[in-house]
Amino acid sequence: MNAFMAVVVASMLSRLGYQMARSPILPRFAQDLGASPELLGVIVAASTITGIFIKLPAGALSDVIGKKRMMLLGCLFFAIPPFLYPFVNGPISLLLLRFLHGFATAIFSPVAAAYIADLAGEGRGVKLGWYASANDVGSTVGPLIGGTVLFYTASYTATYLLVGVLGIITLLAVLFLPEPPAPEERSPSTESRWEKFRDGIIEVVSNPPVVIASGLEAVMYVGYGAFLGFIPIYARAASLNDAQIGIVLGAQLATAMVAKPLAGWSSDRVGRKPVIIIGLLVCAGSLPVIFRGDSFQFLIISSALLGLGVASVTPVTTALVADLVKAGRMGSAMGVFGTIWDIGESAGPIIAGFLIARMSYAHSFDIIALLLVAAALVFAFTVADPEKEMKHSEE
Repeated sequence: MNAFMAVVVASMLSRLGYQMARSPILPRFAQDLGASPELLGVIVAASTITGIFIKLPAGALSDVIGKKRMMLLGCLFFAIPPFLYPFVNGPISLLLLRFLHGFATAIFSPVAAAYIADLAGEGRGVKLGWYASANDVGSTVGPLIGGTVLFYTASYTATYLLVGVLGIITLLAVLFLPEPPAPEERSPSTESRWEKFRDGIIEVVSNPPVVIASGLEAVMYVGYGAFLGFIPIYARAASLNDAQIGIVLGAQLATAMVAKPLAGWSSDRVGRKPVIIIGLLVCAGSLPVIFRGDSFQFLIISSALLGLGVASVTPVTTALVADLVKAGRMGSAMGVFGTIWDIGESAGPIIAGFLIARMSYAHSFDIIALLLVAAALVFAFTVADPEKEMKHSEE
């Protein structure tokens, strides 16, 4: 198995277990433990909040000590924390455990994305599209398995123990990954390693297009994170069972899984910018619609439409950020990207929780949709498309 496929498979396995632990299990678990809507939103966001603080240093550190080492460290957090969920007895202990579990994706995700971006070179959009699509295979299967296991066992413990087994398999898979491309032929001192770490962060953070493109992904994930946090509660109130809720969640992930390689391929040819803007507008249009329906079939269709919008944003913004940074800074770039992304994803359920406590689901998601439209307009007038600029310079 080549390096690209090996990282893709390992990432897919990690995503399967992680999403199984998160949705639709987590909101139901938190609700049964007595969490209020506001606290439930914070619990859902907790693992993502960890990423806000960890993804940037993890990505930058991978540029210095190597990407495989950092991925292995992340895999330890996929393998160990799930076995602690059976000991949770209240919403606060669940909140703390979610912060700990968040180290898994906070370390692994930006480093794996940086590894793929380094390997890709030409055709980066389509390769990152396939990588994102493989993640969605895991993300699609995870909620389906989680919802089904909970439906048939009515046991949170059984579900989280299965998540732990998947985490161990992921760790073993990463142990057998090919070594990433060798670093520069020198043995830097501790000081020079620190300087490389520091300079990589400074260089990427001071690049306005990278920050704006990352912010765009964050805004999209405000809406998507709010959807993930509250669709299980909304659907349950609409009389859907746990298995049906898993299918609704799986519908948007399945659509995204199919569409992401096509979105990446399109962005390699027509430019990153138009694909991203269209995707944002589709997300903005679908979110208010989802929370105005109450039938199983309607929620499947509207959820799938959201998945199409997400598919047009996520791999393409990743490729755009990779286009905008120098070689040797890819880990730092993906760390910045992941950090800003997680700010949006963690803010989503928190914002939605406060809005829903004060108004209807529909009006809450109307407000979130307007935020996405505003972000699309700002992006349209502030960030140039490096792919199109490159084509113009070649002509």
